[in-house]
Amino acid sequence: MPTPAAPSTSTSSSSPRAAAHKVPRSKPPPALHLVAGGLGGMAGAVVTAPFDVVKTRLQSDLFARVAESHSRTGIRALLWNFVDTGKILRDVYKYEGASALLKGLGPTLAGAVPARSINFFVYGNGKAMFADTFNHGKENTAVHLAAAATAGVATAAATNPIWVVKTDMQLRQQERDAAKSSTPTPRRPPPPPAPKPHQQVFSHSFRSLSSPPSAMQGPPPRPTSYSTAVQIMRTQGVRGFYRGLSASLLGVTEGTIQWSLYEQFKRMVRADNGGGGGGEGGGGDASWRVSAAAGGAKLVATVITYPHEVVRTRLRQPIPPGGAARYTSLVQSFRLVVREEGWRALYGGMSAHLMRVIPNAAAMFTVYEFLLSVADTSQAARIDGENEVVVRE
Repeated sequence: MPTPAAPSTSTSSSSPRAAAHKVPRSKPPPALHLVAGGLGGMAGAVVTAPFDVVKTRLQSDLFARVAESHSRTGIRALLWNFVDTGKILRDVYKYEGASALLKGLGPTLAGAVPARSINFFVYGNGKAMFADTFNHGKENTAVHLAAAATAGVATAAATNPIWVVKTDMQLRQQERDAAKSSTPTPRRPPPPPAPKPHQQVFSHSFRSLSSPPSAMQGPPPRPTSYSTAVQIMRTQGVRGFYRGLSASLLGVTEGTIQWSLYEQFKRMVRADNGGGGGGEGGGGDASWRVSAAAGGAKLVATVITYPHEVVRTRLRQPIPPGGAARYTSLVQSFRLVVREEGWRALYGGMSAHLMRVIPNAAAMFTVYEFLLSVADTSQAARIDGENEVVVRE
């Protein structure tokens, strides 16, 4: 005689009904990508601000003209860049003060926060849109590439004026020092000796990495973001704020490579972590793995596409008063740098850049994924509570 299966029948009959009424889990709200990306960009910019100052100066031809006398070849030249970075950090701190290591941080934050917000917003929502439209809702490498390229173009076009102001601020003091040292002084009788001031103010002219900096009679004026923007508008017009945009658009390839590699590395992290997780980032236990994935993706993308960074900095250099810009277009800048300084100049400042962007990317993506994970966990808890109510009913 068959055994009654009433309990199992009751369970099986209630499960489909409950499953049919369960509240489905939805994707993160679009605004979450905006907020998480902005907070991540802020964290990364503050942590790595000193390296950004050094990178900008090393990319400038003001340092390149000086460094010709210290030229090295082969792998030794690349490794020596890390020594140069340390020396410049030391000299900037010693002769210009600790605040000089944060020079341009205001425009950097003003650029990094909206730039990362726009980039993460467009990418996070763009990959969902491309997947739903062209690949039946499934993500793949082509979807990641399309979303990353779209995000890069939108970010470059929206934030280029901010980066022009930041670069101008970081290089204007070096332009002033170079002009001062090159201006001939008329012969005059030597003045009577003046009493030695209590403290002498110096400014690093980068005449060499080991020689002492030139003395100045007083503290140099400190340009602000507002005064720099006004100066650019008066002398160059609106077009002046879009110097280097062509190189920024070329740099979209870096972001595209970075996002694609990051998605691949993140997938490997999830597989290595047993697929565990919560949220986009694979849970809090794998935060260091997310950081490693972000840093590794940024390292590969930067090494491949770095020359555009140098050309972009040259295009954004301050134009001397009454003079003409030496770098006028993307192709002309590439040719001029290679002809006058050699192909190695296209990698000037890469050591400082790597020391900045790798921890920057690690911090930024960790904060971004953490916030997505927190939002996803909160949403999952809310939906599970609603589903439990449905099952009981």
